[in-house]
Amino acid sequence: MGEQPIFTTRAHVFQIDPTTKKNWVPASKQAVTVSYFNDSTRNSYRIISVDGSKVIINSTITPNMTFTKTSQKFGQWADSRANTVFGLGFATEQQLAKFAEKFQEVKEAAKLARDKSQEKMETSSNHSQESGRDTPSSNQASSINGTDDEKISHVGPETTALITENDRLKTAVDQSNTNAKKWETELQTLRDSNSRLMDALTESSANVESWKKQLNSCKEESEHLREKISQLEAQSAEASIEKEKNAQLTARVKELETELQDKEQELENLRKQAVIIPHLMTECETITEKLQAAQVKNKALEERIDCLQTDVEDSRSKQGNMKEELKKCMDVLDGKIDELHEFRQGLSRLGVEN
Repeated sequence: MGEQPIFTTRAHVFQIDPTTKKNWVPASKQAVTVSYFNDSTRNSYRIISVDGSKVIINSTITPNMTFTKTSQKFGQWADSRANTVFGLGFATEQQLAKFAEKFQEVKEAAKLARDKSQEKMETSSNHSQESGRDTPSSNQASSINGTDDEKISHVGPETTALITENDRLKTAVDQSNTNAKKWETELQTLRDSNSRLMDALTESSANVESWKKQLNSCKEESEHLREKISQLEAQSAEASIEKEKNAQLTARVKELETELQDKEQELENLRKQAVIIPHLMTECETITEKLQAAQVKNKALEERIDCLQTDVEDSRSKQGNMKEELKKCMDVLDGKIDELHEFRQGLSRLGVEN
């Protein structure tokens, strides 16, 4: 029959980091199916989990394994054959408890299967020794050959199926390892790129602060020079010296303004390089426009409400007038009904007299 699933659940799969042996590395992006499988022909038990075409858990359970609950919804076990530690994160505590109970049951079953296998091997060894002493060598050889043929005819198809399944699992594991290495390389490349971008952003921010300080210094120097020009214009008595100094100071101011423009241009370039700031400004403008649109709609709705309130008041006024007119009509109708009743009574009296 091959391997058959005996228990299935869903959980997030993790593996211990092979380098640090401390941190958990997610093996699946989301909760996947985790199943216990039983191979009745070999009396073995395995935990298998597949994410798409990738085998993320292929752990054979041995009597020496232990499943440990590290939190209310997380448990782990070590697999010495795979040289790793698997971790499972469940959605509820009940799922973790059921998985732990099943692990203990499968562990006990694996222990019993191992003990029975050892007993069978010891019994078979003792039986073969006794039969070797009691039977001739020719008959013993023929009986052993017959038994081997029966074993080959009995175990052959199942062994072939198991070998095929193991080859398929090995191929899937190799493919998953290749994909994992490729994804680790891409992840490390992305981390390096992000680190370089963060360093560049930090450096650009520092440069922006430095340019701002220089800009303020230039402005202060320009103000100081302007004040000095004013003082020189007030104190200078000679027009030529004053004009020369003014020309020099004006040239200096122009140079400073040119430098200031250059600094502003560099600052603008740095701002353009910072991609995050324009995105934030764009989002802020979009939110502002939406807010303005909402305010316009709110104002329109308020005007509409005012109109509706006015219409309601008009309708109430009209309804009151209609009620008064209806009351008058009812009074007239009551009078007419009374007159009609008196008229009928008169007719009845005339009919009686006639």
